Amino acid sequence: MKKKVFALLLCGLPLLMSAQDAFDVLQMSQTDLRGTARFQSMAGAFGALGGDLSTLSQNPAGIGVYRNSDLGITLGLDFNNTKAGITTTKETKFNVNNVGYVGAIRLDSESVPNLNFGFTYNRIKSFNRRYMGGVGNLESSMSNYVASEFVNNNPSGPFTDQDLYWTDDFNPYFDGYAPWAAVTMFDMPTRNGGYVGIINAYGDKMIGLYEDGITSGFANYEVEERGHADEYNIAFGGNIANQLYFGLDFGILDLDYRSFQSYEESLTNPYIMADDNDLFLSELTDVNTSADWGLYNYLHSEGTGINFKLGLIWKPTQALRIGAAFHTPTYYDMRDTYYVSTSLIGYQDGNRLYTAEKGSNGELGTFDGYDYTSNYTIKTPWRFMGSLAGVVGKSGIISLDYEYVANQTMRIGNDRGNEYYDVTDHVKTYFKPSHIIRVGGEYRLNPNWSLRAGYSYKTTQVEDGVDKYEYNIATVGTNPTYQYDNTVQHITCGLGYHHKSFYADMAYVHQIRNSVYNAFSPYEDELGYVPNVSADVKDNNNRLSLTLGMRF
Repeated sequence: MKKKVFALLLCGLPLLMSAQDAFDVLQMSQTDLRGTARFQSMAGAFGALGGDLSTLSQNPAGIGVYRNSDLGITLGLDFNNTKAGITTTKETKFNVNNVGYVGAIRLDSESVPNLNFGFTYNRIKSFNRRYMGGVGNLESSMSNYVASEFVNNNPSGPFTDQDLYWTDDFNPYFDGYAPWAAVTMFDMPTRNGGYVGIINAYGDKMIGLYEDGITSGFANYEVEERGHADEYNIAFGGNIANQLYFGLDFGILDLDYRSFQSYEESLTNPYIMADDNDLFLSELTDVNTSADWGLYNYLHSEGTGINFKLGLIWKPTQALRIGAAFHTPTYYDMRDTYYVSTSLIGYQDGNRLYTAEKGSNGELGTFDGYDYTSNYTIKTPWRFMGSLAGVVGKSGIISLDYEYVANQTMRIGNDRGNEYYDVTDHVKTYFKPSHIIRVGGEYRLNPNWSLRAGYSYKTTQVEDGVDKYEYNIATVGTNPTYQYDNTVQHITCGLGYHHKSFYADMAYVHQIRNSVYNAFSPYEDELGYVPNVSADVKDNNNRLSLTLGMRF
């Protein structure tokens, strides 16, 4: 089949160059409950307390509380347990969650007793997660979604089969409006010669494999995520009259995220091609057809960013402390590398017709073919925190934090910082602020030993219309999949030991994370609403952390 250059891409489409869309930015903006063991064991409710190495990433005024220098390291062991459908995956990971130093400079002054400085490393997010599952009794197919939304109803106008031919300089991420998911599924070379497609031309439009009322089947998916977001803090703070504590923090962030996503369907009586003459076997009543096809995407996102934090803690009485903190967005310079491949096996009356592949250099599911690298910028949400803490008698502490995360303020732009306004519209449509409540307590058993416990709850990040499938979710590139968290809870406890200048703390953290995986968005075609393929994903993760430190 003769190849034609996709000239419309070069001269007719807006050059938005967007490599990521709204849900990708959301993924890169997440944080975890991590830090020192004392901080974790009280669920991070330290906004009005301070005096802990983790507070440099939360309320930097906590550095002003220090009267002595502090040096510590925190090690953690994560036991991840993720369930999607009836399938559960388990894995264990080791992390260094915090390393830090705070230097206290005592001044001979009643008005300013001390000025402090600090340097810390904090792992603020671990992306490590793997889950897989299956969906039976399909009511639609990703192939139909791609044909409908990426080709027939494309924002830049409908595309035809002539537009989807491409030469060897395949570039699936050149433009946010280009139907590259469709390009990967069209005109696929078979091992025996000729070309077939997961999507194909039919009259004046493109269609997928699924024929309503005739086709049936099931889908399998697998998502494996790896990586981290680390923050390096440089902080300065002090104490005014032992009543007002202040802190400033400059953060340098390193982000590394990798994901492999596999989506496969097995269909009975689909639209498939018998040969290069565009004969659809499902139209022949005396022929039984079936097909197995898959889409495989790999993404590596890496970047560096900066942010700024400002915090205050006020102690109006010996028993009460009030804290407030403000976090600017993290401004990231990002670089993405993508790989993509597709496969299709067609059957007639139980006999294999062909094996077709695109982007895999002859081996199904590998990533040796189509790849691309792009550079862009993202801006994570603004964050605001308010805190209260009380001292109960001589042995108890109770603390309450509230955090407001302005998810609707996230932005993405090109590598020169120019904003992609179409993605901004998606962010404002899909997302709403999330709210985090943290409560923690500590009870000192004696001068050496302390018990701690805490709880935190984070609300959903998405608008109700997203969770109720009222929106057609926009994605770019070759992967129509999107995912998000609904709620995240942490139940924590811990034990602390202190003797002279040495201290050791242990923490146990149980995380309950409820997420939603969507293989593609629900949409509407000429027959009406078409449901998507989705699944609830639940994490029940456990973490043990140990902090060893010295104050001097």
